[in-house]
Amino acid sequence: MLFSPQIPLQLMPHRESRFADFVSGPNSAVVDALKHMPDEPGSHVFLYGDAGSGKTHLLNALCYEVRERQGRAFYLALKRLPKDAIASLQGLEQLDLVCVDDLHVIAGQEAWEEALFHCFNRIREAGGRLLVSSRLRLSALHLGLPDLASRLAWGLRLPLMPLEDDDKLAVVNQRSAALGFDLPAEVQTYLLKHHDRSMTALLQTVENLHYAALTHKRRITIPLAREVLKAAGADQEKQ
Repeated sequence: MLFSPQIPLQLMPHRESRFADFVSGPNSAVVDALKHMPDEPGSHVFLYGDAGSGKTHLLNALCYEVRERQGRAFYLALKRLPKDAIASLQGLEQLDLVCVDDLHVIAGQEAWEEALFHCFNRIREAGGRLLVSSRLRLSALHLGLPDLASRLAWGLRLPLMPLEDDDKLAVVNQRSAALGFDLPAEVQTYLLKHHDRSMTALLQTVENLHYAALTHKRRITIPLAREVLKAAGADQEKQ
């Protein structure tokens, strides 16, 4: 087996997400709107898009931007929090920016919805900035607390559109460069033709290719890409 998807790959030191590193494609207006949030006290934005569309990158990029301006920003990943972590919402209204990622994860959970509703109210009353992301548009979230949906509807609602192939390849090349290697053009074309075209899957394959090439001391070629994709498919079938 070339690799195990269960083993996290830590091949490069973490680099903070920044707006300059984001491939906007058809989403330049959305990115511009987020860039202006530090200049707009009390601004609230609901950002939605498919998995791999770049929501997490943009939330962290905005946090980075606010901190660069000597502001206080906090990023909250709901999908990584245990159910008993609601207390982590206390005191967030004291910050200049709060970014809440993956709201869809807690949709229908009464305790979380109520806690977030009160948290968002406190942020609004304090004039803080709030950026919330979800894979689903607000109307499709099926929140159990109507007041929470109403509160989120007060701000801008911005969709992230899927990238075209050229933009996807720009992201793929950006990731491979960050890992310290060049992805040959023929391998890029092969991945687009023979692989899941979602950004999440493409970027994971870039990391898997890098890992396989380093581990087995092989050049990154179409045969290696074929083996990596086959191995990943076999492991997914076993799960």
